[in-house]
Amino acid sequence: MNIETWLAFLAASAAMLVVPGPTILLVLGQSLGGGRRSTLPLVAGVAAGDALALSLSLAGLGALLATSSLAFTLLRWAGAAYLVYLGLRLWHAPVEGAPAPLPPRRAGLQAFIVTATNPKGIAFFVAFVPQFLDPARPFLPQAALLVASFVALGAANALGYALLAGRLSGLVRLPRFRRRINRIGGSMLVGAGLATALIGRRA
Repeated sequence: MNIETWLAFLAASAAMLVVPGPTILLVLGQSLGGGRRSTLPLVAGVAAGDALALSLSLAGLGALLATSSLAFTLLRWAGAAYLVYLGLRLWHAPVEGAPAPLPPRRAGLQAFIVTATNPKGIAFFVAFVPQFLDPARPFLPQAALLVASFVALGAANALGYALLAGRLSGLVRLPRFRRRINRIGGSMLVGAGLATALIGRRA
């Protein structure tokens, strides 16, 4: 892979990542509710989820999901149900007193599950990544470079959104305002879950 191809991959990935999807909606919602302490676990979860999804896509799981209606449907509904569950929890989160940050393991696990089980992302990787692979060169070094590059960009993107949400969370003091923020974030997660459930096989 030459430098021009790699830079093109970075530009295309950055353009895709900056548009908020289910993962970023989760990061925003949890960062608003949990504050800055949840930032690093969330970012780590996003990075791990991206790494797993992209690696499995390159290993052939993406092709399986693209041809197996049952596998795609099961993964899609699992991810959708989890997003709705998280959204409902955030909607009903307590607002009296200082907002309690998420336990690090839970924050990271939530971000990991949502990112890794996003079937639209896996299907996208299958169609997207091969455009930048040079068949005349060894596959593994190219695949490793693309995975590392995308994971780094995804983590940086999630970090930016989390820090922005964390800053807003630090300014929130009134319980009534925090309740509105929680319900906005919860509604976004539920909406993302419902949208994920309605994604067609070719989305």
